[in-house]
Amino acid sequence: MRQFFKFMLASMVGFFLTSMIFLFIGVVILVSAISFAGKEEVKIESKSILHLKFDEPIPERSPAGMFSFSQSSFFETTTTPGLLETMDLIKQAALDENISGILLDLSDIPSGMATLEEIRNELLKFKESGKFIIAYGETYSQKAYYLATAANTICVNPEGSIDFKGLTGGVVFIKGLLDKLDVNAQIIRHGKYKSAIEPLIGSKMSEANKEQTLAYVNSIWQHMSAGISQARNIDPARLQVYADSLMIETPEDAVKYGFADQIAYKDQLLDLLREKLEIDKSDKIAMVNLTRYKDVPVKNEKKWSKNKVAIIYAVGEISDGEGTDDAIGSDRISRAIRKARLDSSIKAIVFRVNSPGGSALASDVILREVKLAQEAKPVVVSMGDYAASGGYYIACAADTIIANPTTLTGSIGVFGIIPDFEKFFANKLGVTFDMVKTNPHSDYISVTRPMTPYEEKVITNSVERIYSTFIKHVAEGRKTTSANVDSIGQGRVWSGIDGKRLNLVDINGGLNKAIEVAASMAKLDEYRITSLPEQKDPFTQIMEDLSGQPSETQIQKELGSLYPYLKELKSFSGMKGVQARLPFVLNVY
Repeated sequence: MRQFFKFMLASMVGFFLTSMIFLFIGVVILVSAISFAGKEEVKIESKSILHLKFDEPIPERSPAGMFSFSQSSFFETTTTPGLLETMDLIKQAALDENISGILLDLSDIPSGMATLEEIRNELLKFKESGKFIIAYGETYSQKAYYLATAANTICVNPEGSIDFKGLTGGVVFIKGLLDKLDVNAQIIRHGKYKSAIEPLIGSKMSEANKEQTLAYVNSIWQHMSAGISQARNIDPARLQVYADSLMIETPEDAVKYGFADQIAYKDQLLDLLREKLEIDKSDKIAMVNLTRYKDVPVKNEKKWSKNKVAIIYAVGEISDGEGTDDAIGSDRISRAIRKARLDSSIKAIVFRVNSPGGSALASDVILREVKLAQEAKPVVVSMGDYAASGGYYIACAADTIIANPTTLTGSIGVFGIIPDFEKFFANKLGVTFDMVKTNPHSDYISVTRPMTPYEEKVITNSVERIYSTFIKHVAEGRKTTSANVDSIGQGRVWSGIDGKRLNLVDINGGLNKAIEVAASMAKLDEYRITSLPEQKDPFTQIMEDLSGQPSETQIQKELGSLYPYLKELKSFSGMKGVQARLPFVLNVY
């Protein structure tokens, strides 16, 4: 009888598990079928408004699939359009007879300044169509307000606010934490401005770091102020007085000093929109967001062409291996560049770099492929929010380098970190180490004891050699001397504006400008865009998401402003070899 019940129980469990597996496979197939089949065609009503919020980070690329799995919900949509698609949709809306205007529904914007700059420029072009843009916010951050100044009319909630005080560039230091843990971060660097290691060895910014950070944030602030001054017709000198004195305390102040046009509750905003649309107050306002609008059929699409311009996306920190869509793996990116070089239908390459740097070795592997591609066809670099240190390393050989005015670039310098955990293990964990060696340096490099003077000398030689190679590559790519590169290098960061002045950048502009330049260099009148590296299909992505690991987007949503620090701590623990990367966390706000 016991055997009978055991057999019956096993059969029931087996039946249950088998049913669940088949149910799951059915759901996955259904979701994948939906993803591959495409969505139902969206039709836009007459007198519609394009509703833009930008309350989530704008990715460099649009996601490949429709859904992903998360721990908080069975399916999570991941349909936020990428930067290029977002700009194309705004451009499409300007030509769409059913779109009468845009509502910018703003608060804080988690995207970077250079990304924001490209969106703002596209909104300014949208206004040239004669259609209206109205901005509304309960509380405007400085970045949100800068974007809002592209609007014809700026409205603020009666109990809301506009943040206008100038920019701050701050760094979080963890040396005190390391001291409490008895961890010694042994640092070797080249470049007096190479401040990436300062949070590990000090409690405040060095004078050199303060100098470079102030220069960078000043450059961004002056650019933002100039844009606000022109859009709002406010004297630049008055803007500085308003910021210095924190004069925009209330919505009434914002209207009084020209920062806003109207104080309005949401219902009053809706009445204003109805007035613009010339509809009755009782009529419903037709609004469409970007996620839905991207499924509207495009009229007057470009003629199909066999000629292509490839956009190769290099996003995130640089390391060896495959990487992901948000982390640059030297194998994956090198393979994508090589594929574009060998594809005869690809006539030009736009190398989109949005990276604070990383492994010097991995950067050099990628640069080799960039050089080979540049010998075969035009290569234009488009810099995003960051293209610094290793991010500049992989860009320097391009025919033309294009950066937004607010891009953070340069940071030509390298460093090495060898953490010494000996006291941590002994004092905090009660763990000690001992060994025998066949040679004096058999245990080189060790994290369980301090470096010897000789080992420090060896690592220093490696850092100096890599720095020399770095500035040589930049000198060759920019057609200048190593001495000149060294004079503006030393790890110093620059804005895109200063980068152009110093010959690190050729043109100030965005991704669309880079595509235009690349097509011109290839003498293309008609072409189509292809994007690399290839993204995973929805089915593969769903299967990988089933691992239960939260995505970077989920983590970012949960941690908010604390996310950058977690990311940097994680990257610190994974550093291998000599690094060419930006400061630990440079938070500009």
